[in-house]
Amino acid sequence: MSMDKIFGIAGSALNAQMVRLNASASNIANAGSTASSEVEAYKAKRPIFETVLSEQQNNLGGVKVVSLVDDQSVHGQIHDPGNPNADENGIVYLSNVNEVGEMVEMMAAARSYQNNVEVINTARQLMLRTLEITKI
Repeated sequence: MSMDKIFGIAGSALNAQMVRLNASASNIANAGSTASSEVEAYKAKRPIFETVLSEQQNNLGGVKVVSLVDDQSVHGQIHDPGNPNADENGIVYLSNVNEVGEMVEMMAAARSYQNNVEVINTARQLMLRTLEITKI
């Protein structure tokens, strides 16, 4: 496998994991939001990844983010007539973000990002060592 393929695949994985990290950060930031209806309530965002075969993208391969979709899990609701977001029945709709689950997702994405940085660093070190050998 040539070095440009290694850098291309690892680079595409870095981009995908960055989208995953940003989605989790956005979800956590909106976890405490409320709304007056289930339709208006914040829905957690989930990235959808797709494998890119070598024939599809300049002969490199890798991964790409196809889209961000809304999580369709159930929204919580509480009875709080004094809340400015309460509907006519005093119900306030919460986001469907599971904060603990989002932290786990963020840690997994950060670990995957780190692993791909290590791939790039290792490939770079191998290139430098190869150049040193050719100088002798």
